[in-house]
Amino acid sequence: MSVPKGRWGVELRILVMTAVAMIGGCIGAAAQTEEGGPDPAAVAIQFGPLWVTPRLQLTNFGVDSNVFNAPNGQEQKDVTATVSPSADVWLRFGESWLQVTVREDAVWFQKYVSERSANTNYTAKVTMPLNRLRVVAAQTYLHTHERPGFEIDARAQRTEYGGEAAADVRGFAKTYFGVSGTYRKIAFNNDAVFLGENLHDQLNHVSTTAGAYVRYQVTPLTQFTFTLSQAKDRFAFSSLRDANTTDAAFTVTFDPHAVIHGAVTVGYRHFRPLVPGLAEYIGSAARGDLTYSLLGVTRFQAQFKRDIGYSYDINQPYYLETGVTGSVAQQIFGPLDVVGRGGYSQLAYRDRFGALVAVSNRSDYIHSHGGGVGYHVGKDVRIGFNVDQQHRLSPDAARQYDDLRFGTSITYGF
Repeated sequence: MSVPKGRWGVELRILVMTAVAMIGGCIGAAAQTEEGGPDPAAVAIQFGPLWVTPRLQLTNFGVDSNVFNAPNGQEQKDVTATVSPSADVWLRFGESWLQVTVREDAVWFQKYVSERSANTNYTAKVTMPLNRLRVVAAQTYLHTHERPGFEIDARAQRTEYGGEAAADVRGFAKTYFGVSGTYRKIAFNNDAVFLGENLHDQLNHVSTTAGAYVRYQVTPLTQFTFTLSQAKDRFAFSSLRDANTTDAAFTVTFDPHAVIHGAVTVGYRHFRPLVPGLAEYIGSAARGDLTYSLLGVTRFQAQFKRDIGYSYDINQPYYLETGVTGSVAQQIFGPLDVVGRGGYSQLAYRDRFGALVAVSNRSDYIHSHGGGVGYHVGKDVRIGFNVDQQHRLSPDAARQYDDLRFGTSITYGF
């Protein structure tokens, strides 16, 4: 299968970022967060073995110039706001930790009532170190009306839930050998429709993954993991999308106390559709989320992604998404700061052989940029004003749009 233009440039940038992160992340403070537990310096409330960090956000309190991501000339504007209370809770029992994260989003639009929603997201994770054995198990649940990504512009009601488990044993002083498995189910509502396609019929599916890994604790703040895994995607009503995937991936993980913290994964992916008529993908896959703080007054954040996504269109049933986003926050003086951010993503679609499509093997591009100013009230409260612009280019004129958002945000505990 052909690979989108710029592949080697993207892969080179990913490898360079990984090398820089590996070097920087190994130089950190002496402290280390206990595995599975909270960072004591960041916890707001403690009751014996119970640790709690509450948060509250008011975001997007302003104007959305294109509520439905409609093509140029068809934009619909509205006033909107999102209120998001959330909390991280840790409970210690013996040497083990239970962590629960709960988040609720109340999304409000003044005119377009259909776009209002209440979204729920929670995770529960147990980390149990048992001498030379470590067991980790997690469960996730998401019930949302938000867009599933760049590809689908409709705010489609769906539920995602699943779990994962891993167990490893220490074979040497710093080396661990383990196995892992994941389960994830995505279920759109029966009435979820986008561009005439029923998303329930097209995209409801179950993904399962089984793998084995080797984990090496380089320093107290840095660990390397090499993973081999096999994934299966099975669609409830659209078996033409069924596929198997083989992954070989290398991950670098940095403790929150390291100079650079977060994780980077770079690897090889072999994506194999089970039904003839759709090309395989053989190439790189990557994901990363890194944060770097300079002298306590400048913070850099970067996220990148290269992965397969499933499309609502059965004639172009999957795409390769390659993207990067980043931001820089700078404290100006006293409680005042400024933030700049930007992003770029490419969705490279793949045709089913013999299918009639408007643009063969098309690529869509999403560009975003924005910024804001903020004022800190005490240690935990920030009041900000933000302006963000997003633009999508596509050979299909019906998929192009511009969206400008501006408004106020208030955050507590972030």
